Amino acid sequence: MTPVIAVTGVRFEARIAAGPDVTVLCGSDPIYLRASLKAALRAGAGGVVSFGTAGGLAPDLATGDVVVASAIIKDQARLFTDPVWSEAILRKVRGHHGEIASVDDPVAHAADKRTLRGRTGASAVDMESFIAASVALEHAVPFVASRVIIDPADRTLPASALAGFRRDGSSDIAAVLFALLRRPGELPDLLRVGREARTARAALAIVRSLLGPRFGLPG
Repeated sequence: MTPVIAVTGVRFEARIAAGPDVTVLCGSDPIYLRASLKAALRAGAGGVVSFGTAGGLAPDLATGDVVVASAIIKDQARLFTDPVWSEAILRKVRGHHGEIASVDDPVAHAADKRTLRGRTGASAVDMESFIAASVALEHAVPFVASRVIIDPADRTLPASALAGFRRDGSSDIAAVLFALLRRPGELPDLLRVGREARTARAALAIVRSLLGPRFGLPG
């Protein structure tokens, strides 16, 4: 049986996504991600799923809510997800069916989220889904995206949280601590980010369990 390829942004997402008949890719570097996905597709795959967390853009979405993408938006492009597979996912999880915007860099400020929401109408934002969608469609392979909200639309992420971001999916804890030493006033916000990350991680694990083998790919 050909595997499903799961595209994730950070390592805890990759660990949750792993399973039988699943090939997991992790990272948000566009050159790496595009090349790795093309290589994986050449080896054979039944479908591609963008799986992990996302920032909230719709004001009614809270940490832990699930967004199953109807389409992925970047700039003027809109790539539609596979409707049959997306519907199968929606039957298994209680999710919001809406569009996901993809960006090149994290959207950290609530004002920037509002701007992106106004420009695109998207429900959530991530950094991997557009690349995954475009490569999957180039290879005529079904594509879906299932993402859990980690930071809602009204949240602004502290600079100390962003300091730990790495394109390979790992976290630089030393950089976070160093940034916090320079901005000790960010400690309450950083602790809130940690709590919301745990909530999102738990929700993501539940979604993965509900989707089962090959992320619920029909057939």
